[in-house]
Amino acid sequence: MMVFFMKISVNAGALTVLIYTFIWLMLTSSFSYGLESDINCLKALKASLEDPFNYLSSWDFNNDTEGFICKFTGIDCWHPEESKVLNIRLSDMELKGEFPRGLKNCSALTGLDLSSNKFYGTFPSNFSGILPYVTTLDLSSNNFSGAIPKDMANCTYLNVLKLDSNKLSGQIPLELALLSRLKSFSAANNLLSGPVPNFNFSIQAESYANNAGLCGTPLTACQGVSRKPHSGVLVGAAVGGVTLAALGVAIAMFFYMRRVSRKKKEDDPDGNKWARSLKGAKAIKLSMFEKSVLKMRLSDLMKATNSFSKDYIIGTGRTGTVYKATLEDGTSLMVKRLQDTQHSEKEFASEMATLGNVKHRNLVPLLGFCVAKKERLLVYKFMPNGTLHDRLQLVNEGDKSLDWPLRLKIGIGAAKGFAWLHHSCNPRIIHRNVSSKCILLDADYEPKISDFGLARLMNPVDTHLSTFVNGEFGDLGYVAPEYARTLLATPKGDVYSFGVVLLELVTGERPTFVAKAPESFKGNLVEWVTQLSSSGKLQDSIDNTLTGKGYDGELFQFLKVACSCVIPAAKERPTMFEVYQLLRAIGERYHFSMGDDILMAPNTGDADYLEELIVAREVIESH
Repeated sequence: MMVFFMKISVNAGALTVLIYTFIWLMLTSSFSYGLESDINCLKALKASLEDPFNYLSSWDFNNDTEGFICKFTGIDCWHPEESKVLNIRLSDMELKGEFPRGLKNCSALTGLDLSSNKFYGTFPSNFSGILPYVTTLDLSSNNFSGAIPKDMANCTYLNVLKLDSNKLSGQIPLELALLSRLKSFSAANNLLSGPVPNFNFSIQAESYANNAGLCGTPLTACQGVSRKPHSGVLVGAAVGGVTLAALGVAIAMFFYMRRVSRKKKEDDPDGNKWARSLKGAKAIKLSMFEKSVLKMRLSDLMKATNSFSKDYIIGTGRTGTVYKATLEDGTSLMVKRLQDTQHSEKEFASEMATLGNVKHRNLVPLLGFCVAKKERLLVYKFMPNGTLHDRLQLVNEGDKSLDWPLRLKIGIGAAKGFAWLHHSCNPRIIHRNVSSKCILLDADYEPKISDFGLARLMNPVDTHLSTFVNGEFGDLGYVAPEYARTLLATPKGDVYSFGVVLLELVTGERPTFVAKAPESFKGNLVEWVTQLSSSGKLQDSIDNTLTGKGYDGELFQFLKVACSCVIPAAKERPTMFEVYQLLRAIGERYHFSMGDDILMAPNTGDADYLEELIVAREVIESH
């Protein structure tokens, strides 16, 4: 395990950074020996459950292949080739059993969804000891009973906590208000009573609905204890009567919703319940930025995606799910359904108005948006050649490997787009989620950057460990090393992530798994390339399909630029504008650059720009 020695002054800020760094190192260290325990964790989980519909039939432990549990239904791993469980998602499977204490052995678990099942019994009193790093916890729509344990307030990385539609009783622990990362809480449809916690985020009364004994903001004010015994009896009787009535309603609603859930499961195997809830909003008009695009309503998008059927999904990510929409006139669009945001409708429309004016040759055009109830939909121009990630990994059957000139063209164009966002766009934008999945390719393989500006629409950046662990600063394998210490998104962080994309282009390898590396190597792409570089074998990292075809000099120059982007020290990395200059110098003979290149220079005249370009070329040639 790595150890950092820091000389810091004794102040809260420095101490916080040191603590988070230490926790991060401890957490990553624990992953290295947690593989066998994670397998035992899932074994114990399956053994503790009744699975009447055999949903967990894929959970076959008679396998010694590395990462085999990552293919289990409902299991997400930190790495597809290693048995380290990141998320467990077992919603709506008719599973029955008590809360699984064996989850303690899933040492890296950060997300748990057991909603809409038949779990029963009480929660363990040592809840935080079982799920110390959980950030998203959904136990709603089950039969859990008893009190909510106070120890749940020690799950300090919780962002989302859903306990609604159970049989929980007693008071909601006021200590939950100490969960400073918590952004969403729901305890509706239970048997809870007493004052509610004073959370540090806005919470609606719906989150406490059908709990007759609850009081306090945003519910009715809590009344002082009466000194008259008979008044207390009257109040108690009234509360008891209301509670029984609420219990009756809750039980009736529970069985009704279970019946509806089963029916919807039969009628809607794709699980797009959210789209069905928009039926009454189909007449809503889309706000369009492009005059050339026909006026549309939500009903047009619903029809073009078969009510957002799973069959129309062409991409998923942290910011949301992307659907392909084909209109009646044959026009193809991309529709992104955003994840939950903390913005009001007015604030969202304002952000959209800003993003609608952000236009560049290498950005995916945002054509319009739609706000329907709680849903936020963005409409983009369709990119027929998909993501750079899929094209490099030949995910789609029939795809041909990209040749070097085309990879170089993509690298230069993407660099130009990111440089424009960093240096010329007003307001300037840090992407924060740069990866080969956010670079889309049009019909001519011109790269187009997607998801720019969406970081502002998601939940506010949370400067704590769990956001880093969950990858809110970028996908695994793309995260700059300084984020473990600073937990801040920066332009140089984007440069690091883009450097990983450049390494993907020139090596053909994945960011978190290197096929050409020895079996004993368990690191990521950056670590592998760094290892080869230190031993003088950097050339060995280049994709074998590209070498020996007259491009070897360009390949090595390109590789050196990529390596400069992933230098551990952020200060030593080039700016995105410098990266663009360096790549443009490599591809000068191909004439990829367009006439708008001179406009890329930030706050410089033509002469200064040309001088910088000459310097960039000299840097390339020196390697």
